[in-house]
Amino acid sequence: MADKYNVEEAEALAKRALHLPITQATPIYEQLLSLYPTSARFWKQYVETQMAVNNDDATKQIFSRCLLTCLQVPLWQCYIRFIRKVYDKKGAEGQEETTKAFEFTLNYIGTDIASGPIWTEYITFLKSLPALNPHEDMQRKIALRKVYQRAILTPTHHVEQLWKEYENFENSVNRQLAKGLVNEYQPKFNSARAVYRERKKYIEDIDWNMLAVPPTGSSKEEVQWVAWKKFLTFEKGNPQRIDAALSTKRIIYVYEQCLMCLYHYPDVWYDYAEWHIKSGSTDAAIKVFQRALKAIPDSEMLKYAYAELEEARGAIQSAKNLYESILGVSTNSLAQIQFLRFLRRAEGVESARKYFLEARKSPSCTYHVYIAFATMAFCLDKDPKVGLWSNVSELYADFLTRLNDDRNIRALFERALSTLPTEESAEVWNRFVQFEQTYGDLASILKVEQRRKEALFGKGEEGSPALESSLQDVVSRYSYMDLWPCTSNELDHLSRQELLVKNMNKKVEKTNQPPGSATIGSVASSSKVVYPDTAQMVVHDPAKKSGIEFSSSAKPVAASASNTFQSNVTATATHGSASTFDEIPKTTPPALLAFLANLPHVDGPTPNVDVVLSICLQSDLPTGQTAKQNFVAKGNVPSQNDPSGPNRGGSQRLPRDRRATKRKGSDRQEDDDTASIQSQPLPTDVFRLRQMRKARGISTSSQTPTGSASYGSAYSGELSGSTG
Repeated sequence: MADKYNVEEAEALAKRALHLPITQATPIYEQLLSLYPTSARFWKQYVETQMAVNNDDATKQIFSRCLLTCLQVPLWQCYIRFIRKVYDKKGAEGQEETTKAFEFTLNYIGTDIASGPIWTEYITFLKSLPALNPHEDMQRKIALRKVYQRAILTPTHHVEQLWKEYENFENSVNRQLAKGLVNEYQPKFNSARAVYRERKKYIEDIDWNMLAVPPTGSSKEEVQWVAWKKFLTFEKGNPQRIDAALSTKRIIYVYEQCLMCLYHYPDVWYDYAEWHIKSGSTDAAIKVFQRALKAIPDSEMLKYAYAELEEARGAIQSAKNLYESILGVSTNSLAQIQFLRFLRRAEGVESARKYFLEARKSPSCTYHVYIAFATMAFCLDKDPKVGLWSNVSELYADFLTRLNDDRNIRALFERALSTLPTEESAEVWNRFVQFEQTYGDLASILKVEQRRKEALFGKGEEGSPALESSLQDVVSRYSYMDLWPCTSNELDHLSRQELLVKNMNKKVEKTNQPPGSATIGSVASSSKVVYPDTAQMVVHDPAKKSGIEFSSSAKPVAASASNTFQSNVTATATHGSASTFDEIPKTTPPALLAFLANLPHVDGPTPNVDVVLSICLQSDLPTGQTAKQNFVAKGNVPSQNDPSGPNRGGSQRLPRDRRATKRKGSDRQEDDDTASIQSQPLPTDVFRLRQMRKARGISTSSQTPTGSASYGSAYSGELSGSTG
């Protein structure tokens, strides 16, 4: 295939293989599964092709390769069909093997939300078993009761159906015993049903047939990544309140399902391993890292994280082998620097010095290695003669000169952090982390990094994304100057994922804010807001806009608005508060303040124009008299020659008579146009009503009665009115 991970071509190959003989189809399936080893759909198609020709040995071999890594119900249903096909005709021995196959299947995927059909099939199979005597009949009923009681506690699509069947089963066995058992399991069933309804919301956004490809940054991939993150967070919260062992098993199952789709995502592998470490299962974390390096063999980030785990648990030789494997593939300066630091931590400065003498002979050794070793050796040896490289920058020279006592350096950091406020301590924390990465051991590095997170982001709740260890931390820990342990594409991908995690609950937080909470006063109280220079403001004149014509009766209103706004800007700019934002609310007209307070929160820089116009039309703004008193108090008295003055009665009567005018206008509109709009409900939004009439060819001027002006037309650039 031209493109190794060409999804469209892979789909086409799979379809073509369906119509080929088994001998020709087998190489195609093997080729596809070598690229997509976690595609349950391709495995199922492959195994069904073998079952169709009764090739049982090949079928068993295929199942042994895919079942434990592809935890998807359709594939396991295919496995049950194969087992029943082979053993149904073998009597008691076959029944026992089929029972083992059902138990094996339910042990792995019995908690899946789609596993209901398998539970139902297992129950049907048990009911079909022959009972030759009362003892065997009683044993069969006991087995059925156990399976039913497990099934009704599993949140699946069929949980309610299984509960009804269980009630009927118990009543058919013993009504008196049934009442006690039903009462005992009713609360547990209710809990399972509630969890099912919640879980269903999370899995609806997941594409279960998505082929696992390396991240490309497409929107579809990001949607799937976020959906899996939310699903994992939900399961980690143990919503069903089951015991720790069952909850751990459930979380492992979801991680394995996630890796079927996000097989090439290093952050998912790292999160999986970190979760095992926090759960106290280091051996399981090691196995996850080994599988991760098999899936993404070129990921230096995962190799550093794995080496870190081995070093933390005391397996120094295993960690050293991992560092040497990185050097064997990529002899870049960063790999050499990180190996120097590891040798210093694990074997001492002399071992690091020996490696440095060898590394500097390499053609790939850059000045970064010299700086890193000089910084390390100077502080640890307390020997100023070691720092003799002339190309060390001024910043490093200052650092080497002043901070050469590790105990006093740590004490200095601690004193500085105890006195600085949290919002100003970020740089100190960063320097502290850099210091520990250079001179401290692994435990001190991780401890300071965790303290930094808690100080800057707050301790928060357990499991908070801000406090959890992530692959971004590994990248930061193993970078040096301008050297990074990953490619630029991987770095961009991680940055994008970090942004997605931060914005995951952004909309929920916004909806919890009361409307109108972000007022001008609250903005003014922030000292970090950068304000525009109001002295440079220019008043916008709508009359100059091309393509818009204003009637003569509309000019006084526009002129009045312009004069009012100009006087306010001038007042703000001429007072001593030209650089103080607090003066703006004092000089802003009450009508504008009331309008701003009623504006809703919007996402992005461009709100919905219809919504804003609707608020303009429906808001109860202050009257013109109140506004006039406000302007007089500030010295903004209109002159006799001002076209917006009292001699233009139409514009002055507009605010006072606004409500009555709107009522009259609405009555007249209903009388004139009842026949044309009686088939549709009357909109409450005046702007939409005007747009509807305009679209039907009804003149907007007929909507405005004599002696009034229409606010809806004014905001749309068609202000009309008369002073008659």
